[in-house]
Amino acid sequence: MSALNSTSDLTRRPPRSPRVRLGGYVLLPRILDKGRASLAGNLGEYHFAGKGMDWHFFNFVGLDHQALAKEIANGGGDGELLAWVNANAKTPRQAWEIAAWSEYHLHRTPDSDQETITHFADEVKKFNPLREDVNTWFDLLDLDDYCSFGGKA
Repeated sequence: MSALNSTSDLTRRPPRSPRVRLGGYVLLPRILDKGRASLAGNLGEYHFAGKGMDWHFFNFVGLDHQALAKEIANGGGDGELLAWVNANAKTPRQAWEIAAWSEYHLHRTPDSDQETITHFADEVKKFNPLREDVNTWFDLLDLDDYCSFGGKA
C-alpha cells in the first residue's frame, strides 16, 4: 500500500497546497493527494471529481479524472503518475505552456463577473471579514485548508 498510506487521509490533514508543482503543473500534487484519499475512503470534505479547481488541470491536459483515478489505483508515486499524465494527455503541452498556465493560476483572481466576485468575497468573510490579503483562488484554498484543520484566520 505504498502510495495509499496514512498521508492519503484527508480527514486528518489537508492535501498539498495548489501552489505545489509537479512537472511544472500547479494543482497536480493536490489532485494526486485527493485521488489517493478517495481510493482509500478518506477524502473527508474534499472532492475528486474533475470539477472545481481541478477541472482547470484536466481541461488543460485533456484528461478525464476517472482515467487518472484508475492509474492512481495502481499505486505509483508522483513521478510515475506525472509520466503517465504526460504520456496520456490528449493535449500534450510544452514546458513553456505548462509554466505559463501555472503562473496564470498562481495569480488568478475572481473574474469581472459580479456574481463571482461576490461569491469569492463571501467565502473569505466566512473565515475572517478583515482579511484583505486573500486575493487569489489559491489564497482562498490555502486559507480554507488551514482553517479546516484548526487554524485561525
